[in-house]
Amino acid sequence: MIRIVIAEDQRILRGALGTLLNFEEDFKVVGEAENGEKALELILRLQPEVCILDIEMPIMSGLEVAAQLQDKRVATKVIILTTFARPGYFERAIKAKVHGYLLKDGSIHDLAAAIRNVVAGKREYAAELILNTYHEDNPLSEREREVLQLAANGRTAKEIGAELFLSAGTVRNYMSEILQKVEAKNKVEAIAICREKGWL
Repeated sequence: MIRIVIAEDQRILRGALGTLLNFEEDFKVVGEAENGEKALELILRLQPEVCILDIEMPIMSGLEVAAQLQDKRVATKVIILTTFARPGYFERAIKAKVHGYLLKDGSIHDLAAAIRNVVAGKREYAAELILNTYHEDNPLSEREREVLQLAANGRTAKEIGAELFLSAGTVRNYMSEILQKVEAKNKVEAIAICREKGWL
């Protein structure tokens, strides 16, 4: 029996997925979560064979959950299910070593087949996502992404510097580089551009 945890913030979709997957004779949905934090807690406690994570969820994104599971060396296989074919997201998913990355507009039959393939040790990536990765690479370094993410969370240059052990001046230099790289007029525009492209 393949035990599955589903994390999706839209209740109707979460319920529908759970019901449809439970119809499969070899599947059992053992937990459902409406946000990333609850998903992580359920996965660590239940240790299912597979977890299906939405990307954009409250508290923690699906990608953040996947990264935490990788850090903790959890054996659960991760499948990201999303409406967003953004290259930056796919790039981050690969870095988090997810086992599947599929679009929500696929059929339940395709999802069930992907789950079985992932459990068998294969990787399942939607073709559109792989093609999109060749369009635009993330121009930001890891440190620049950290700085911009903290800025997006409302931190000041001084607070960002304290968290990353940098001077406020160095933080401002990073921000200036970010604006140039993404061709933004200001910090707010840079955050919007990077979110849209999935770089943040």
